[in-house]
Amino acid sequence: MSLKDVTALRGTEINEAVSRIVNSGWYLQGKENEQFEKHYSEFIGCKYAIGCANGLDALIWVFRAYIEMGVMQPGDEVIVPANTYIATILAITENDLVPVLVEPKPNTLEIDDDLIEVAITSKTKAIAIVHLYGRIAYTDKIGELCKKYNLKLVEDCAQSHGCKYTDGRMTGNIGDAAGHSFYPGKNLGALGDGGAVTTNDPELAVAVRALANYGSQKKYVFKYAGRNSRLDEIQAAVLDVKLNYLAEDNAKRKDVAHYYYAHINNPLISLPDLLPDEQNVYHLFPIIVSGKENRDRLHDYFAENGVGTVCHYPIAPHKQECYAKEAWNTPQLSLPITERLADEELSLPIGPTITLEEVAQIVELLNNFE
Repeated sequence: MSLKDVTALRGTEINEAVSRIVNSGWYLQGKENEQFEKHYSEFIGCKYAIGCANGLDALIWVFRAYIEMGVMQPGDEVIVPANTYIATILAITENDLVPVLVEPKPNTLEIDDDLIEVAITSKTKAIAIVHLYGRIAYTDKIGELCKKYNLKLVEDCAQSHGCKYTDGRMTGNIGDAAGHSFYPGKNLGALGDGGAVTTNDPELAVAVRALANYGSQKKYVFKYAGRNSRLDEIQAAVLDVKLNYLAEDNAKRKDVAHYYYAHINNPLISLPDLLPDEQNVYHLFPIIVSGKENRDRLHDYFAENGVGTVCHYPIAPHKQECYAKEAWNTPQLSLPITERLADEELSLPIGPTITLEEVAQIVELLNNFE
């Protein structure tokens, strides 16, 4: 499965959209952004969507806006899953906030809501949840903790386009604010980088839009010391096309996932809990292989047989060199579940263009692995 194949699914409409922008002569902050933001906020079910340059920036602007609004200040703490792509934590540290890493549940791979309350201190101002792999990370208990301690709930929705909670709320409309990535490989992917913030908070929405436009709410007038982080018109138009097919593409991912769950049978392999369909959009299909050596052997075995697999993520954030000398990581944190997942996770191919015949071949290879 290649990104070229995914793009080809909607090739005619995408080419028409790109040509329309090229011929229009208007390439930034125009009608295409307005239209996509309107459609995306309606899809998410929230009042505001603000396009920006990428998913990391989206999260950075959420925390920065809260600082500008006086809700947070440098040195405050944000609870965050230890098992995540590093971008979630980068957005926190970029704003001089302190990440407090909490282990995942081994059966869900998402933040363990039973471990959050003991991590809350007088400096805690937010809980950041990550709907990792496309699986819902929110629980009622997390919502109750946010109310009990007056904490903001920030969602990292980089991998969860179209995922819903049990009450029907879409990820991106569960917390106080959310960051979304439209990196090309995502369920809703652009032809380059792109991102968005969604929220129901009008003050936050105004602040984020200004921060991502040099800090300006009015031309040549700067309320904040911001940055240039805008979604361009071509990417907005492409995303607007692909948004129409997101549910259909996610349904294809679920068909693949159901086959995997029904047919994978190898004592070396375990799978995370099967969730109801609406609670997992299967951005990735993670399997857990017993032992790092076996995981690495399986990765190579698949490669030798023409199947591409990826380890998400082979070095945990707290083990990365960039955080080796941080006060919150000195001495280096011991997070055995996260570290084991880094050693044992392998993601199988999944997406809207892979066929069930191809999936059957992958499963046969996997079940024959010793």
